[in-house]
Amino acid sequence: MIATNASAQAPIGRASRQWALHAAVNAASALQGLLPLIALLLLWQVLGDPRSPYFPPPSAWAAALIERTSSGELLPAVLMTFQSVAMALVVATALGVGIGGLIGASPRLARCLGPTLEFLRTLPPPTIVPVAALIVGVNDTMKLFVIVFAALWPVLLNTTSGVRSLHPTLLEAARSLQLGPLARITKIFLPALLPSILTGVRVAAPLAIIVSLLAEMLTLMPGLGALLLTAQRNFNAAEVFGLLTVVGAFGFVLNAALAAFESWALKPQGRS
Repeated sequence: MIATNASAQAPIGRASRQWALHAAVNAASALQGLLPLIALLLLWQVLGDPRSPYFPPPSAWAAALIERTSSGELLPAVLMTFQSVAMALVVATALGVGIGGLIGASPRLARCLGPTLEFLRTLPPPTIVPVAALIVGVNDTMKLFVIVFAALWPVLLNTTSGVRSLHPTLLEAARSLQLGPLARITKIFLPALLPSILTGVRVAAPLAIIVSLLAEMLTLMPGLGALLLTAQRNFNAAEVFGLLTVVGAFGFVLNAALAAFESWALKPQGRS
């Protein structure tokens, strides 16, 4: 019994180590690309004037962020924005995969819904915020709807393209094995479509962050966008630059996490 449990836990431990290794490799690769930015910030720190009302050095940004953190405003704002972006990405992925799969598999449905979807896709997300606030109200539901609306299209279009490019052999294999609809989706179609889906999610992630900040700025809902707008209205340049750094770090970490997950998910199964 002990040997059975140990053998069952071995693949789990190996998968965890592989995930950590992939995450570390992707993080190290991404950090190398940050070297020019770090050099620029160091140069800015050396040459910058702390008394400048427009271009304070990075040390002034850090002091402004510490002050915001001490007041208890920064961390809740980061968590609110992260929660909105994460929830929107999950909903947009589910909707994009479902709708994109149906459209890609049915030319008739594509002809029926194509013009409507193209019209909706061309609507700029900033124009949706006032309409959604008017109809739904200024609340979390409105914010989630606006972010999902912006993040939906990359996942939907990539899924549609992936379904249309599926090799006919996969369809024949599903028929010959006499798989049911659910088994076809989980065992054949989703694994084959995973690269397209993950590409769409990575494209949608920065869009979700941008629209989340925009919705928070326009409605002053709690989040990083509201803090940014408040700092701008108070002419606090150090805080504005500091919050922009937080936003950039947030996007960098989210993209690195998605890249690590994509690398792990698409790794050949036989590879150790």
